[in-house]
Amino acid sequence: MSSECLHWIAECAYILGVTPDGPAIRRVRKAQKMSLRTLQELTGFDRGYLSRMERGQIRRSADHRVRTIADALQVKPAAITQEEKP
Repeated sequence: MSSECLHWIAECAYILGVTPDGPAIRRVRKAQKMSLRTLQELTGFDRGYLSRMERGQIRRSADHRVRTIADALQVKPAAITQEEKP
């Protein structure tokens, strides 16, 4: 990772990660009548990790993880993330 990359946050957002919206993830999953076990199978992520994310215990996550969850839930990543508050 180059220090120059940190100056171009728009291009290197993966370094910073994103803030997942755990309750939104849970709402979408339950609305689809999907179990955590099924979400685990679709994403390849540990069920405990997914549960902690839904409970808001994971405050930052790599962008690719959130995109993988969004793909499994068939929603846009923006539907399951929170905007940063200054």
